[in-house]
Amino acid sequence: MKEGAVVIDNIKTNYRIAGSGPAVLVLHGWGSSCDSWKRMQNLLAKEGFFSICLDLPGFGKTQDPPPSWNLEDYLNFVEEFIERISDIYKDFGKPFFLLGHSFGGRISIKMAKRSPEKLKKLILCNAAGIRVKPGLKTRLLLLIASLGDIVFSIKPLGKIKDLARNFFYMFLRKRDYIKANQTMKEVMKNVLKEDLRPLLSDIKTETLIVWGGKDKIVPVKCAYMFKKEIKNAKLVILPANNHSPHLESPEILSKKISEFLKNNEN
Repeated sequence: MKEGAVVIDNIKTNYRIAGSGPAVLVLHGWGSSCDSWKRMQNLLAKEGFFSICLDLPGFGKTQDPPPSWNLEDYLNFVEEFIERISDIYKDFGKPFFLLGHSFGGRISIKMAKRSPEKLKKLILCNAAGIRVKPGLKTRLLLLIASLGDIVFSIKPLGKIKDLARNFFYMFLRKRDYIKANQTMKEVMKNVLKEDLRPLLSDIKTETLIVWGGKDKIVPVKCAYMFKKEIKNAKLVILPANNHSPHLESPEILSKKISEFLKNNEN
């Protein structure tokens, strides 16, 4: 395993590579980094794959992007990273396999729509991107929040508005928002504005959808929505796992992924 860095759009970008063979690009989730994929990269190397996982801008050892960034900016950045890495590592040829987890799944969906010729196969692991109708608890909390904006507009109460907002996001399990710095808070809001469901029916790349059955962050019902919308897709549910099968059951996940990637592989 080897770690490196390249500068793209004036952003110093950290990445890690492992193994040799057909190339797999791994895009990690929000609040994560390539460190969380070390075990999976080693397992994929044993299965005969060359994998590369970068720290996306704002995560791990990679610098923050401008606060104006949205999902399209991340996609453009990843595509520039691919071109640069292809020049450095000849093992990383095109087309390649693309694996996106959670937030990385959002970018992967956009890439599969825009640049299908670059992909051999697509793996979406507990992928974000579908805007689901909020449940009763969430709707009540959103109502409370809207009332709270009125209350906290009163000058003496304005000083505790940020504290109250963080408390509200704790209830919604949006801890990623609380942990983020101000730049990444703005980026997160920009990213979440886009509902990717309309893009799914345009994905023609053979796709593996793999999901933790106990996921509370992106509920398993989203997995079935992905399966319904993406025509050439296979769904695997890992019933004992939550949102991060690559950390909870890396051996099982790597086995499922390698079987999918090797099937009909020339």
